[in-house]
This record gives sequence, structure tokens and C-alpha cells, in this order.
Amino acid sequence: MSWYHLKGKHLVSTKDWSDEDLRLLFDLASDLKRRLYAGETCHPLLDKEFYMLFFNDSTRTRHSFETAMTQLGGHAEYVNPGNMRLTLDRVPTGKGESIRDTIEVLSRFGQGVGIRLLGSKVGEIGEANRIVEEFATWSHVPIINMMSDIWHPCQALTDLFTLQEKFGPDLRGKKLVVTWAYSPHMRDWASSQETAALAVRMGMDVTVAQPPEFDLSPEAVALMQLYSAQGGGKFTMVNDMDEGLRGADVVYPRVWITQGFYQHGKEAELALAGKYHDWTYNRARRTEFTAKGSLLMHCMPIDRENEATSDLIDDPEVSILYDEAENRLHVQKALLTAVMGGRP
Repeated sequence: MSWYHLKGKHLVSTKDWSDEDLRLLFDLASDLKRRLYAGETCHPLLDKEFYMLFFNDSTRTRHSFETAMTQLGGHAEYVNPGNMRLTLDRVPTGKGESIRDTIEVLSRFGQGVGIRLLGSKVGEIGEANRIVEEFATWSHVPIINMMSDIWHPCQALTDLFTLQEKFGPDLRGKKLVVTWAYSPHMRDWASSQETAALAVRMGMDVTVAQPPEFDLSPEAVALMQLYSAQGGGKFTMVNDMDEGLRGADVVYPRVWITQGFYQHGKEAELALAGKYHDWTYNRARRTEFTAKGSLLMHCMPIDRENEATSDLIDDPEVSILYDEAENRLHVQKALLTAVMGGRP
């Protein structure tokens, strides 16, 4: 693969992109970030349109994509699917247009489409991601997954790009701990498990720590095992937070739902999470268990005092949350440039 082959490419998950694709993307992100800080104008997407379908709201995703398109010379349009004649029903019944009809039309108007659809808008695990894949099936322009219930490729790319900035391009041997952390706010698996999977692929030693009931999706676990077997980093799963934190260079504390969420419902899920109220990443745990100089990362929004304590979140020697958030802009500028720009 080469630069030429990235034009028009969908991004539903990083697993669909080759190692060379990712290297090219990271190189471009570094160059665009340097050019922005140098005050250079760069408009590879002049007069191009990116439609952003937000079934769920956001802070970083919406504003980073809008800013990215503006800086690249194009335009991003925020679209509330509730205001469209769109139905996610498999067989439209007269109350809306199908996914195929909708994306066929948007493909005629613009040069790219982003979809953000989380588990709260669907009725079973994996359904949101399948809908994103259906958009990609019918689209004639690149589809970018701006987060589904299963995968969040833009966040994972940003996380690994940020870690390369901190540790250098070779991340092999560095230990990343993705740990479930208590919060009364239930989140999808997407950010946690795509970052963990990509980290294994790039050679990091990845430990996923979670209470027994809070496994990641079988698809993601199988992917991490495959990457490890193919010569990536080590992959370990443990049911004890402190055990998982031992020797960590980077800690990623994040709540996620159980596989049984849609069967037993919100109240039962909250009660189950409450059994593990002490799963909070704090100064004492960092001091006792992690490697010297370990970093804290998180996709945000972070539940302060639950997922992690504010004394760590606000410590510039520990927290890379805001560097990580800023890099959403730079990585997504590279992504948009690669898939919507390129050669005519």
C-alpha cells in the first residue's frame, strides 16, 4: 500500500488498515502539527465537504473535526440525524429513508462522511458498529467511524500517536494498563478496547484489568490475542486492579459496561459496578505499583475522583490528557487529508 491507496479508504476500525497505512498517517500527522505551530497555511481540502452525523453528542470529536476541516481549507457540517428523513430500520416503513438512500445522496454532495453512533441508541451489543459498516457498504466517499459501541479508531490512533511523542516511535516493551475504573456513568467499550488492541499491535505490553463481570468484547480480546501471537506486544488480562498496575508505564482508567447490559438493564448494571467502588486510580496506587515516571492517559470525559483522582489528572508531570485531546485535531487532519485529499 502507499499514499495513493489511502484516498477514498474507509476507517471503521484500525484493524482494517495496514501497518504501512498507519505509519504514513502518523508521519503526516507529525508534519501537519509542525506546520500548524510554524504558522504555515495548508489547504489540501479546499472547497471539500465533510458531513458529520452525530447520533450522540460530543465535545472533542465534533470540535476537533470541525476545526480540522477549517484548517485544511474545507468545511465540516454538523448533522443531527433526528432532523433528517433517515431511519435505521432494516426495512423502511414510510417514516424515513434507508441508510443506503441517505448515504448515496450525501456521497453526491460531499467528499467524506463521519458517523458517531453509540450503544445508547441501539438495542444490542455490536449493533451500532454494524450500522457504521452498513453506511460504508453503500457509500461512494470515505466513511470515518467517529465512535461506535465497539470501536473508536480516531481515539486509538490519537492515543498511540501521543505515546510515540512521549516515548519515541518504538513503543515495544512499554507497558500500558487499560483498567476498568468505577463510575456511575456507563460507557461503551470502544475507546478502551481499540486503544488496547492497537497498542498490542504496535508492540506494547498491554494488561487489561477488570472485575470478572466486566470483560471486553470477545471480538476485541480475540484481536489482541491474534496481534500478540503474530509478534506484537504481550497481552494479559487480570481481575485485580493493583496486580494489573504493577510496572505500568502508562495507565488508562476507564469504565465500561458488561456484556449483559442490554439484558439486565441500567439499574442492575449500576448495582454491579457499585461492588467495585474502590477501583479508582489514585496517588497511592501510582506510587506503590507503577513504574517510576508513569503517565496517566484518558480519552475524556474523565469522571474525576472515581475513574482517577484530580491530584493526578491535574499533575503536569503525570497527566497527558490535554496533549492527548489536542492530538485528536492533528491526527484527524492527517486522516481527512489522506482519505479525502490525495491525488485527483
